[in-house]
Amino acid sequence: MEVYNRLKDEKRKSPPSFSADWRSVLDDWVRTEVDLSRYQNRMRRDRDELAQRLLAVAKREGADEGQAQELAQQMAAELAGYGPIQPLLDDPSITEIMVNGPDQVWVERRGLIRKADVVFRDLGHLKKMVERIVAPTGRRVDEASPYVDLRLPDGSRVNIIISPVSLLGPVITIRRFPEKVFTVDDLIAGGALTEKMASFLQACVAGKMSTIVSGGTGSGKTTTLNVISGFIPAGERIITVEDAAELRLPHEHVVPLEARPPNMEGRGEVTIRSLVRNALRMRPDRIIVGEVRGAEALDMLQAMNTGHDGSLGTIHANSETDAVSRLETAVILGSAELPLPVIRAQIGSAVRLIIQQARLRDGSRKIVGISEVFPKEGGVGLCKLCQFVPRGLDGDGRILGDFAWTGEKPSFLDRLADLGMELGGDFFEGAGGRSDPQ
Repeated sequence: MEVYNRLKDEKRKSPPSFSADWRSVLDDWVRTEVDLSRYQNRMRRDRDELAQRLLAVAKREGADEGQAQELAQQMAAELAGYGPIQPLLDDPSITEIMVNGPDQVWVERRGLIRKADVVFRDLGHLKKMVERIVAPTGRRVDEASPYVDLRLPDGSRVNIIISPVSLLGPVITIRRFPEKVFTVDDLIAGGALTEKMASFLQACVAGKMSTIVSGGTGSGKTTTLNVISGFIPAGERIITVEDAAELRLPHEHVVPLEARPPNMEGRGEVTIRSLVRNALRMRPDRIIVGEVRGAEALDMLQAMNTGHDGSLGTIHANSETDAVSRLETAVILGSAELPLPVIRAQIGSAVRLIIQQARLRDGSRKIVGISEVFPKEGGVGLCKLCQFVPRGLDGDGRILGDFAWTGEKPSFLDRLADLGMELGGDFFEGAGGRSDPQ
């Protein structure tokens, strides 16, 4: 306190008159009176506490109320948060944050990308923030390893890529971890599907129809996977396998597994495939793979074909047909020796349903197709059961449309009926409902 008082007396010889001077006053107080190691976990409650302490000091020294409030928040974000992008991380309406060098920050709200009104002071400021994000994880990002994937303490996924690979300087992409766990009622209210579609998917999941959710980047695959996973009956043992843990299931008996990249010495990697294989030894009733994109596809299909039916996963693909092709490619990565007809036979007998998700041009996310998968000679067959049919825009530019059943009936109806999930004969006929958000 003596050091701060001496610095304060020197400052009072020329009273602060603008933000930079007040920042200097508070910097002196922080340097002499605050243990910043207390605030390195980046928790919001700690940041708020630091902001209140900074505000109290600024007001005590005579700073204007409005200026003191703003400066305290800025400095708290800088010292115990992530600087200029901290307010964006605190905004629940933002789903993605994209930092393209020090002068451009973009955000996604409700599926639409807009430029944010925040910037970093300079390249050095941005590099310092990159170090702050990476350091607690034990990862590295430098010229030898110019990109890295990691998670923030709140679960948000982060990708960072730096020079010389990035010509803009450091580029940070943050996929927000939603505070709210979406329910099927939320998806229905948002126009992503209808109650009738939800009833069908609930019957399929409860009836152990192995299901793949397919879609492009940011289409809402993980959200849909999380929602339909909630249809798994209580009491079943669920093993989840993810690259970065995002699923939050309401069940009591859930064992989450998360992959791990190699350490700085290139050792210690734990792959999705190794976790899927280990999950088979953990007596699972269901295995949920957050994203199927590599050799683990073979092990997942074999699990579905050997008593672990009803398993779930997602895959990056723009259509149900593309999803099958992506699965084929992923299986080849797992075993190049398997002939293609054998791979297709495995897919056809393992996967029962593909849910196609899409982000439309108005930013909305919808289930645009549900298809049954079945084996056929020489390949994999697909039968479209339900699809989204656009019918124009409303006054706000939102896409309106209808979900229509094609009239085709899935071949596993008898199996669902045996399990007590009877779907009437006319269930798959006629309109499926409107998609207009409420």
